[in-house]
Amino acid sequence: MADELKVFRTWSSPFGLRIIWALQLKGLDYETILEDLSQKSPLLLQYNPTYKKIPVLVHNGKPISESLVILEYIEDTWKQNPLLPEDPHERAMARFWAKFVDDKLFESVFDVLVTGGKEQEEVVLRVMENLKYIEEELKGKKFFGGATIGFTDIALGWTANLLGIIEEVTGIKFIDAEKFPQISQWILNFCDVPVIEANWPPRDKLVIKIQTIREKYITSK
Repeated sequence: MADELKVFRTWSSPFGLRIIWALQLKGLDYETILEDLSQKSPLLLQYNPTYKKIPVLVHNGKPISESLVILEYIEDTWKQNPLLPEDPHERAMARFWAKFVDDKLFESVFDVLVTGGKEQEEVVLRVMENLKYIEEELKGKKFFGGATIGFTDIALGWTANLLGIIEEVTGIKFIDAEKFPQISQWILNFCDVPVIEANWPPRDKLVIKIQTIREKYITSK
């Protein structure tokens, strides 16, 4: 019996995009269900009653939630084109950096988007500090795991597109080749992979969405 895979996500979510990348890198067939989070579907609430959010992967009727957890599940279930190295320490470090991306980098970048003035200036410093850690970890490698895209690359992948859009919306420059040559080259390498390039959301539409998010938070303060 063939595996039945369904991915519940939104068109714009970088977390849902992680799952699409991983499934396609593994060569797996799946069905995408695009959610409107202002009117969450009964199925989404059924499959993720605890958090009530995307992404959710449903494998033969069994749901898995949270993007990094889903990536681990995909890696454990389908061994082809591995996303994690065999060495236990290297596997642990890949997980560490993926969690760093979510807990530190993403949070600080989002805070830049929704703040202004002195508060925003302080948050920008946090972003730059977090990017320095990423820069040092790359150490001249093509990808975090070496020659091919892996777990950490997928976790960080949103920066290759979304970070530039946030720069455009806020007018704040985070990455250039002089300050962050390793990250700049990594972005080029990452975007050059067909599976990655083929799945970016429409840029113009995403710019409008990010502008709307910023305006909503700024006007509410």
